[in-house]
Amino acid sequence: MDMSLWLSSLASILTPTVLMFNAFGVLIGVLIGALPGLSATMAVAILTPITFWFEPSCGFAMLIGVWNSAIFAGGISAVLINTPGTPASIASTFDGYQLYRQGRGGLALGINCIFSVIGGVISTLFLIFLAFPIAKFTISFGPTEYFMLALFGLTMMISVSENSVIKGMAMGFAGLALSCVGIDPLLAVKRFTLDTTALTAGVSFLPVMIGMFGIGEVLNQIYEQKKSKDELEAELTSEASGKLGRVTPTFREFMKLLRPTTLAGAESTIIGAIPAAGGDIASIICWGQAKKMSKHPEEYGKGSVEGFAVSCTANNGVLGGALTTMLTLGIPGDAVTAILIGSLMMYGMQPGPKMFTEDTGFVMQIMQLMLLSNLLILIVGLATAKASAKLLHASKESVWAVVTLLCIVGSYALNSSFSDVMIMAVAGLAGFFFKRGGYAPGPFILGLLLGGMLESNLRRALVLSHGSLMIFVERPVTCVLLLLIVLTLFFPVIKKMLIKK
Repeated sequence: MDMSLWLSSLASILTPTVLMFNAFGVLIGVLIGALPGLSATMAVAILTPITFWFEPSCGFAMLIGVWNSAIFAGGISAVLINTPGTPASIASTFDGYQLYRQGRGGLALGINCIFSVIGGVISTLFLIFLAFPIAKFTISFGPTEYFMLALFGLTMMISVSENSVIKGMAMGFAGLALSCVGIDPLLAVKRFTLDTTALTAGVSFLPVMIGMFGIGEVLNQIYEQKKSKDELEAELTSEASGKLGRVTPTFREFMKLLRPTTLAGAESTIIGAIPAAGGDIASIICWGQAKKMSKHPEEYGKGSVEGFAVSCTANNGVLGGALTTMLTLGIPGDAVTAILIGSLMMYGMQPGPKMFTEDTGFVMQIMQLMLLSNLLILIVGLATAKASAKLLHASKESVWAVVTLLCIVGSYALNSSFSDVMIMAVAGLAGFFFKRGGYAPGPFILGLLLGGMLESNLRRALVLSHGSLMIFVERPVTCVLLLLIVLTLFFPVIKKMLIKK
């Protein structure tokens, strides 16, 4: 790594403007992550088009801040009302809520902040030291390797299909079909445009993403709301009005927790580098592993400080590993990294090996922004630990109105096109019906995002081989990727077995 370029990149982000955007992103992430039902995916999705108007360093500083802080903040509601704010905080409910009931809610909130940061820093160090060597290895990739990478990314549709693989595959193929709308990548002829200029450039990824994850989620929450406002406020008041006590652990407590959490940080980073593994499975695996190695396993699930710290570390420990895979290979391992790929493409950058040679400085800025975001989370999280309980009293109607407004503004702002707003609205309605029917939107987004890369590289590879499919098994890298694709197909079965265990 070029230290002079590293220092130059660091100087460019340590400016008042970039710091302000990063701090704003952290605050927004805390607000959204702490409210059950509003995910980090939604937050990044609705803010991405707004960042188009800013410098890439400022826009991505906000997105990185939102992503990191929303995952951490999911533990706040896990502690106070036994409901994870994000899927990654599922394991935090095992011990966090029990700690709150024991009168140690403040300590649980402090541990959630401190050890989420530790997990984030460990995974970011993994990103810093391994991303460039991985990218250097993959720089020689040609059409066959990129086709296999795209195909590998598309197999993630099975892993993120939630309850039904068949439904997930149907959604993925629908996304692939939609990616064919527009100009043919090789012959430059119009395809499926319905003779409208709005579809000549294809269906834009961002309006579809905003509609499905933003408007679709809002409509679904409105549909599912069964409790009256007074009943909901009474429930939240009764759950979150208790005394929280001290926030920070003692030095002795911190040192006792350092060993198991460091192991959890390393383990979750590796899990995060595996596409589609995610923070939920990582936190469950790390929590179970720590329980086996603990001197007091009987305390786990009953208010164990150690178990809670491990789950918090695993939450954010996944992020650096996922970002490593996304930046070096261009493969979105989950919905958030898929959105981040879209935002980088919006800035004119293509995640993958070439980014490490053509946009080296910006890659370093992303790494530094990860560290900076964790530092801000530590400051903000500890300073607002007790006040964060009040976030759970926010009116859902107000949240829905703000999210809807941001979706409309964001979809229009990218190209100043009303057509994008219409696409977003249609995608929002589709997202709502998908949710009601049990169809996960993740596979659809993956298909739409990777469809172009898959098609163009497949056709280029076949041109080079004069139509022979043997070109895809003649190189070691493509053979390894093919093996990974086969293994990925069986990942849902392995995941279910791990969760049951």
